[in-house]
Amino acid sequence: MKVPDGSLRHRFRGTDYHFCCEACRRKFRANPGRYLEASASIGVPRGSGPFTCPMDPEVVQAGPGLCPKCGMALEPMGPGLEEDSGELDAMTRRFGWCAAAALPIVVLAMTLEQVPWVRWLGFALSLPVVWWGGWPFFVRGRLSLETGHLNMFTLISLGVLMAWGSSVAALLVPGLFPGAMRHHGVVPVYFESAVMIVTLVLLGQVLELRARSATRRAIRTLLGLAPRTARIVREDGTEEDLPLDRVQPGDTLRVRPGEKTPVDGMVLEGGSHIDESMVTGEPVPVAKSPGDAVIGGTVNGPGSFVMRAEKVGAETLLARIAGMVAEAQRSRAPVQKLADVVAGVFVPSVLAVAGLSFLVWLCLGPEPRLAHAVVNAVAVLIIACPCALGLATPVSIMVATGRGALAGVLIRHAAALERLERVDTLVLDKTGTLTEGKPELVALRAEPGFSETEVLRLAAGLEQASEHPVASAIVRGARARGLPLSRPARFVPVVGQGVEGEVDGRTVTVGRSDGAGITVTVDGREAGTLVVADPVRETSAEALRALRASGLRIVMLTGDEESTARAVAVQLGIDEFHARVLPAEKLGHIARLQAEGHIVAMAGDGINDAPALARADVGIALGTGTDVAIESAGITLVKGDLRGIVRAIRLSRATMRNIRQNLFLAFVYNAVGVPVAAGVLWPSFGILLSPMIAAAAMSLSSVSVIGNALRLRGVRLDPPAFSRDPAPAAGD
Repeated sequence: MKVPDGSLRHRFRGTDYHFCCEACRRKFRANPGRYLEASASIGVPRGSGPFTCPMDPEVVQAGPGLCPKCGMALEPMGPGLEEDSGELDAMTRRFGWCAAAALPIVVLAMTLEQVPWVRWLGFALSLPVVWWGGWPFFVRGRLSLETGHLNMFTLISLGVLMAWGSSVAALLVPGLFPGAMRHHGVVPVYFESAVMIVTLVLLGQVLELRARSATRRAIRTLLGLAPRTARIVREDGTEEDLPLDRVQPGDTLRVRPGEKTPVDGMVLEGGSHIDESMVTGEPVPVAKSPGDAVIGGTVNGPGSFVMRAEKVGAETLLARIAGMVAEAQRSRAPVQKLADVVAGVFVPSVLAVAGLSFLVWLCLGPEPRLAHAVVNAVAVLIIACPCALGLATPVSIMVATGRGALAGVLIRHAAALERLERVDTLVLDKTGTLTEGKPELVALRAEPGFSETEVLRLAAGLEQASEHPVASAIVRGARARGLPLSRPARFVPVVGQGVEGEVDGRTVTVGRSDGAGITVTVDGREAGTLVVADPVRETSAEALRALRASGLRIVMLTGDEESTARAVAVQLGIDEFHARVLPAEKLGHIARLQAEGHIVAMAGDGINDAPALARADVGIALGTGTDVAIESAGITLVKGDLRGIVRAIRLSRATMRNIRQNLFLAFVYNAVGVPVAAGVLWPSFGILLSPMIAAAAMSLSSVSVIGNALRLRGVRLDPPAFSRDPAPAAGD
């Protein structure tokens, strides 16, 4: 198991637990059973292997549990095909029941609060919501107090307990409260505030856990690309299909037409063309003959070959890519961490104010001193409840994701919007991102004695019998020109060289030339040259102009040859590019840029881009690309239009500005309300803030935050320089 160097550890019941600081280790050693029982009580899955916190990646331990810093459930570090959805299922179940119970409490409290049976019904319905639905937050809140890492769960726990506890006291022993605290002769209760806090926070947890589950789907998709079985060739010549996990290095395997290569290895006999686009990103299958390396998970073409297994299991390139994706995804912290940082200062400040208020009223206040002290301390804690603070980020994110979807920009992770605002470097894949991603016939030249029409008609007629992407491009080019095509009377593929055959009684060959084109010979004479290339997307140039105007540094990475990469770079005005780059090398380029202090966004569409997309501060996938790339990225462009990156950047900036406004609105009520609730206006004006008014102020701050977030629905995402074509709608 890989753990941080110098980490603090403690062995308990045969398991090594690792801690971020000495204080956390000391708390665990004092009562490890309580920590583990708390984890089990809130639906944290059990398991083996190293676990880490998605919010605080430096926290690593051998088994499951709760993060001592932020209170989130730890998740396994290693990639795997199976997913444990225990925590998500538990939170979803709690939210469903609590929402059903909270609705009648809120409706009745708004209409018939003074009716005695309504108050008792609110008490009865709030019991399961607060003590069952809110139990995970109480556990995490207690853990935050024990470890000294105050966070959002500290605020939530205190707010819910104070609102519910004071309401129970008002219901059972109303005589403890002074007359000034009564409303129409009745001491107000705040059961609706307590249940709404619990329900809203549960909703936030469900949304967060679903997002975390989606990030792991990319890894499962990657590992699922490998075949389940491999066909082993025994020394006596017999063949047998074996489960993939039984294949060992050195085994001889047969790969038949259309099958996936089972593991990494080397061709021994035979030959074929293999689609390696999952690794290189290039659409043209690669010819393989004895001595060539093959990669597990790549798709074999029409030929058959025998190979020797060299790397199996976790050593294959596919497994290593999955591992890189998993590690890169854990390296980012979600935007909600901002609220926890603020809470680390806000919580002790509120507690200090509430405690000081209690002591001042108890020692210097009017009679009944104890009642005044309790009521004012409760008012401080209620008005400081973090409902608006908890909504400040997720509500803006929810509205922004809806707005982005209408513009063809799908936001998968909140962290993507947070980081995209500060991106200064954009790394772009070439094939399928800047280009269309499939070969097309772009030029044709005929030799003396032949016409262009004749050369193309004969070449396309022969290539009709081939499944190669280049052949398909030639056939499409001929049909686009309206040429009649004859079926070949003879067709012979030559691995690594091209094809030959007979069309209309003439011997025709089509094969790779020494240059960039494809040579066509007719009856032994060179007849012409066809140029097949991957054309640049129509919108790429316009998008790059807008991105440069916004101050971004543009870098192109591709697995293609140097000459091809340079041609595209020159056409699009890209000064910085790197060719023949493999997946691990793409990730290395991203890491180096980040080490230089850059905030990096990566846009790509292939499996080979998945590690880099996950490692980048913001991963941007094209919706026309592979599922793995889409799952690894935080943002997906529905139509594959790079102008969507500009829209995403403008949306990010508007969203983060909106979130900061929401945080200001959430705290301005506290800045004004907390001192008033503490009683600063009593000496001069005789004004006290009752808990009922405190609850109303808390609700008003939430309404203000929601109203401000809704303004994102009207934000303009297209700069004036863009052409006036409509933005693609999600789902088109």
